[in-house]
Amino acid sequence: MAIIVIGGHTRNIGKTAVVCSLISAMPERRWTAIKITQCKHDASNAEPCDCELAGRNLAIDEERDVNTGTDSSRYLAAGAVRSFWVRVRAGQFAEAMPRIRAEIASSANIILESNSVLRYLKPDLYATVLDPAFRDFKPSARQHLDQADAILLPASPGQQPAWSAVPADLIKRIRTFRIEPPNYGSAEFVSFVAQTLDDA
Repeated sequence: MAIIVIGGHTRNIGKTAVVCSLISAMPERRWTAIKITQCKHDASNAEPCDCELAGRNLAIDEERDVNTGTDSSRYLAAGAVRSFWVRVRAGQFAEAMPRIRAEIASSANIILESNSVLRYLKPDLYATVLDPAFRDFKPSARQHLDQADAILLPASPGQQPAWSAVPADLIKRIRTFRIEPPNYGSAEFVSFVAQTLDDA
């Protein structure tokens, strides 16, 4: 069994597309895919968001429809055998781990979209998507950056990162692969993943 974690430093930079590209490139691994969202939403002073928990700390939904347009349905469309969306209130992540571990134990291979899950498990491979065009750098991405086996850059060559809190020499020490829209795939990265999993 293999465990892969795909993270990233902010939203909307291609993390889900990277997960889908790996699933479709290695269908023989019969992936279970899990998207983890930490909900910081406060319904008392804002409009409800798509991860609203209705007063609970945790919600776990298994996706069964490839046509909903959600990230978890995109996993199924890419070829995942099972797909889940885990929503957990910020600060309550540990509450989700027993269910996540149960899915890991019952699956052939697992691919998770999350940074924060790295506090609770050690994957066979962790890759993080970094896009120099976006200044935001989530604390969870910074905290786990030195654990990354690979950096995926969906940006123009030569564009300089604008992250003052992230040491440039740390990024340079990590193996880097270029990924481009629309599918954010990379044959070199797929080969790297396959070799890493085989070696594990």
